[in-house]
Amino acid sequence: MYKIAVVGSPDTVIGFKALGLDTFPVREAEEARRTLKALTRTEEQNGDEYSIIYMEEALAAELTAEIARFKDRPSPAIILIPGKDGSLGLGRLALESAVERAVGANIL
Repeated sequence: MYKIAVVGSPDTVIGFKALGLDTFPVREAEEARRTLKALTRTEEQNGDEYSIIYMEEALAAELTAEIARFKDRPSPAIILIPGKDGSLGLGRLALESAVERAVGANIL
């Protein structure tokens, strides 16, 4: 079964919980690192995988190496979302990079 997870500050993830998504409120990057590792380990061990992991940009900025491991894999897709303080532009940069890899040129 494919699931969707949201990793971010408690203020950011609360709305996603109302939508029925699995939320993982974290307060710092190290906690987010452990959460990401646990979410992706679950996928590898028992097939109950998260096909999409939304992660708050401010946390993702400190986890670039961990997130980069998944950029060429079909699952899970790690999608960066803005936090309660607004966007850092990292999600847009990640999207532009993915489009450029897929199309061969930056068309955005």
